Amino acid sequence: MKLSISKNELNDAIQQVAKAASSRPTIPILGGIKIEVTHLGVTLTASDTDISIQSFIPVERDQYVIAHVDKPGSVVLPAKFFVEIIKKLPSDQVLIEVNSNFQTIIRSGSTEIQMVGLDPEEFPVLPSIEQNDVLQMPGDLLRAMIRQTVLAASTSEQTPILTGVLWSLAEGELKFVATDRHRLASRTAQVDTVPDYKFNNIVISAKTLIELSKLVPEQNTLVDIVVADNQVLFKLGNVLFFTRILDGTYPDTSKIIPQTFKTELVLDTKNVMDAIDRAYLMSREEKTNIVRLMTLEDGSIEISSSSTELGRVTEQLEAKEFNGDPLRIAFNSKYMLDVLKVIDSEQLFIGFTGAMSPIIIRPIDHAYSMYVILPYRTTG
Repeated sequence: MKLSISKNELNDAIQQVAKAASSRPTIPILGGIKIEVTHLGVTLTASDTDISIQSFIPVERDQYVIAHVDKPGSVVLPAKFFVEIIKKLPSDQVLIEVNSNFQTIIRSGSTEIQMVGLDPEEFPVLPSIEQNDVLQMPGDLLRAMIRQTVLAASTSEQTPILTGVLWSLAEGELKFVATDRHRLASRTAQVDTVPDYKFNNIVISAKTLIELSKLVPEQNTLVDIVVADNQVLFKLGNVLFFTRILDGTYPDTSKIIPQTFKTELVLDTKNVMDAIDRAYLMSREEKTNIVRLMTLEDGSIEISSSSTELGRVTEQLEAKEFNGDPLRIAFNSKYMLDVLKVIDSEQLFIGFTGAMSPIIIRPIDHAYSMYVILPYRTTG
């Protein structure tokens, strides 16, 4: 194998796929990046078996020559070193040559690096996915849906299914749900797909979705999504992102969501976020994150927290609307702040059915996202 390639193009592609290379591989090959060279271009692949990322660099794009291929071939190189060294090479062009036993020479300017390569035949084969039904959505929408739901996914491996985000599709509506049993986030969107295409109980790791969102281009590009038996494929231009679907059945969360409320508030999102943020500073010192909310007779609310060592924070906020019974409730301020940071609406609705019942938070501007936080069992 022998080729000359643009350093910047190679570096961009390596940065994309390296996210899938295992940092602590059980076998050395999983810590590598597979490089396949043909006369059409260069394909880079990394996989830790849970996720696989593949990026293709054509030899030419828009009449600009990216690579000169002298001899096709393939090799697997250690990802960690390969990523770092390509980034730091001195010249705009990189020459890569693979000799017998996969000994690899990388030249750039006056720099020459010799690397021990691995046999590409031992590299995991990417999943084969039939691409009959394709779900297509704008990249910025996918990124927003991920950002607005992963916050509620569990970080405990004791319940692996809850470390993921539940995907379902019916009648052109895509829905994401995440919960760690203490809070819940839900987000829906209308998407383009073939008629009658639907699926449910597709659960994708929240960590994986965060990595995926980093790869989705900033500019408004369309992402093709293909759901198979145990894999989901995301097509982002020249990048393919495969992820394994988590095993198990996601719990039915619909029963915990109240439909009617005893107390209803409409608040300014930024004002309540700033007030809870200040109260959080005090509650954080107590290592409880407990913040209390109380409605007052004049229709305003009081937000407070206390620390045995530091003292107490109390703040009053004007409610835009207040209906129903008086209320005193305590909640995890960190959970509430996580929600308030992703609500894309100037005002929000909070519904309560009592001091021990789930708190419902929704943006006022639209009905496609909803959040649930369980209160603390203390209102003192």
